[in-house]
Amino acid sequence: MSDKSSIEWTDATWNPVRGCVKVSPGCKHCYAEAFAERFRGVAGHPYEQGFDPRLVPEKLGEPLSWREPRRVFVNSMSDLFGEFVPPSYIAAVFGVMSLACHHTYQVLTKRDWRLGLVSRLSIDLCLETLLTNFPAVGPTRAQTKAIRDALPPGSPFAHDSEAPLWPLPNVHLGVSVESPKYKTRIDRLREAPAAVRFLSIEPLLEDVGELDLRGIHQVIVGAESGRRPRPMREEWVRSIRDQAKAAGCAFFYKQKLEEGRKVSLPLLDGRQWAEHPRGTP
Repeated sequence: MSDKSSIEWTDATWNPVRGCVKVSPGCKHCYAEAFAERFRGVAGHPYEQGFDPRLVPEKLGEPLSWREPRRVFVNSMSDLFGEFVPPSYIAAVFGVMSLACHHTYQVLTKRDWRLGLVSRLSIDLCLETLLTNFPAVGPTRAQTKAIRDALPPGSPFAHDSEAPLWPLPNVHLGVSVESPKYKTRIDRLREAPAAVRFLSIEPLLEDVGELDLRGIHQVIVGAESGRRPRPMREEWVRSIRDQAKAAGCAFFYKQKLEEGRKVSLPLLDGRQWAEHPRGTP
């Protein structure tokens, strides 16, 4: 886990899964793959296997050790909903997020067709999966009970809560939308149970046109990074910004890069983003 992320819209990263498989044009120049492959074959390095997908269960319990609340990007080096991640492991990750509930988790995927898995989960199911399947790396049953018993009255995570147990109020679900073809991901996201739904329109490769932002709370836009980024045009960004404003969505402009120059837009800064995470549903 990294407690100081360089990603502008988050504070930290947590990677209980490493590696991924490309599924769409936005993956072409994947920063995570480029980083991981630098260390392929380096004995003992976390990315000794390069970007080959694999579970990292020994990382599951890490958020429990962080005392200060953070915005945590889950699997910055992978995709939690990748087809290589079993449903039971996804449930275990949600179990940890329910226990380390002082953090806010940002889960981003390109596998919108797997978001339906979230509908079949609950806090109790996720915790039981974590405790049963990963007893050596997660908290013990006694520790789990102590954590939940120590929660303040009225917490939706407590045993005796009268609040709905699902979806987890501290988990934000998002999908990537790099071009008009992938706007269908937004429809699947809208169907998924989530306290907050967000779009990561990055790398923005084309004019995405009109967006249906019903049920979407946050929109992030960014250009491609790296040595040979594909171009992004200012008018594409401005169109998305104006649509987000009209829909009452919080909007975050992540990057510059339009033929090497910075696009100046009056957008939310990091502090405002943190204080106004939802916009208007």
